Amino acid sequence: MSRFIRKAATALESKLESKLDPKPTPSAPARHESDLEHRTRKARNFEETEAKLPNVRNSPAPDDRPSITTNILSFLGAWNPRPHPITSNDTVWLFDNTAYRNPTTNNWEAEVIAAVFDKETGVKVSLVVADIAEKLGLGHGDEAEERIKDRLMPFMQSVLPGRVVDVDFGRRTQLKFGPGGRNGISSDIRQLPRHKDGDVVTSVAMVPKGTNGILEMKTVYAEPDGWSVISDVDDTIKVTQTGDPIGILRSTFAADAAPVPGMPLLYSYIQTVLTKSAPWFYLSASPYNLYAFLHEFIQEFYPQGTLILRDASWRNLAGLLTSLTQATQEYKVDRMEKIHSWLPRRKMICIGDSTQSDPEAYGEIYRKYPGWVKLILIRRVENIAEVGLEEKNDASRFEKAFKDVPKSVWHVYKDPEECHKYIDNGLKAEAEAEAKATQA
Repeated sequence: MSRFIRKAATALESKLESKLDPKPTPSAPARHESDLEHRTRKARNFEETEAKLPNVRNSPAPDDRPSITTNILSFLGAWNPRPHPITSNDTVWLFDNTAYRNPTTNNWEAEVIAAVFDKETGVKVSLVVADIAEKLGLGHGDEAEERIKDRLMPFMQSVLPGRVVDVDFGRRTQLKFGPGGRNGISSDIRQLPRHKDGDVVTSVAMVPKGTNGILEMKTVYAEPDGWSVISDVDDTIKVTQTGDPIGILRSTFAADAAPVPGMPLLYSYIQTVLTKSAPWFYLSASPYNLYAFLHEFIQEFYPQGTLILRDASWRNLAGLLTSLTQATQEYKVDRMEKIHSWLPRRKMICIGDSTQSDPEAYGEIYRKYPGWVKLILIRRVENIAEVGLEEKNDASRFEKAFKDVPKSVWHVYKDPEECHKYIDNGLKAEAEAEAKATQA
């Protein structure tokens, strides 16, 4: 294809993308960004840090994938008439999920998600790694450089839109995921074979030899009734320092993933008292680029569950900081509404922290679906590098966020051990309420 046609097609693609994903002007708060988020970003110089991050929007892969036609058709998402199969040059990620019963048909179904990247990258990886290492104060040859490279790769690989992934579901059913959309992600609802509540079924991507990535997916089966947990990730169960841009970069790319002290023991206790069949949802404002990193972290320290991340900011390091610090309440409420549509009769325990908009999001979802959320636990984060602004811990903030939420439902804690009594009291109160309802 001539250079002129390529430039024209790229310009057309950029215009279409800008219309679909308009960016806020740097001088004003992003649309739906809360005042607290805006002031945190300003006080902690987020925009200045974002402006200095390397540009990882890469050049086309060596074999010219994806083609201009593929790029344009990918705007049609699942209606793409010319999808492409997976090749040995691709990286495929399958995402763990939760199966639920369709309330109309009573059949099992689940949202199945896959992402596809090109193995190659047009970016000079060593230069990007060196740039991030320098910003973190690391010298050349530091042992953390290899870790930075591994975690940066999903931000630098080209996404491959319009791909279809064939999956063997538990050796019983063949499923097709996709075709994927603009960001290389496919997300579809698929009917699944019958299994028992709490069963965990492993599926495998059927791909050519040489294809790499996360080629296995675990599906947890969840009946309509019982308990369930929705947990935030960053600074709730994992140290991320979401109130500080350099802290985010260090904890995400250079440091060993560290659990918040006491939280693995608390979650183990919760799993024990709720029964191991209770479904867990880990809801983070991090972009999907970090799925492999966070998935491995949760597998090591916490109960099996479905990790839900934002489907934005591919090949955009500045977007990592934006994703974690803008419009997080709107995003989390939207995802919790999806969980409610799957399991509206489950009794939910929501766990978060004071660094982001967890109090506001959980308060909003409580008021929107009365009786669904039974318990809310908020970790009071007092390290300024993590919380960003001290006023995030003001009592007035929590009172406002939990307006019309009974005091017996929400609790702000510092030490995870405090939560044992809140869990015990919450379960006891719910059991007594159910017993009274049965006797009436």
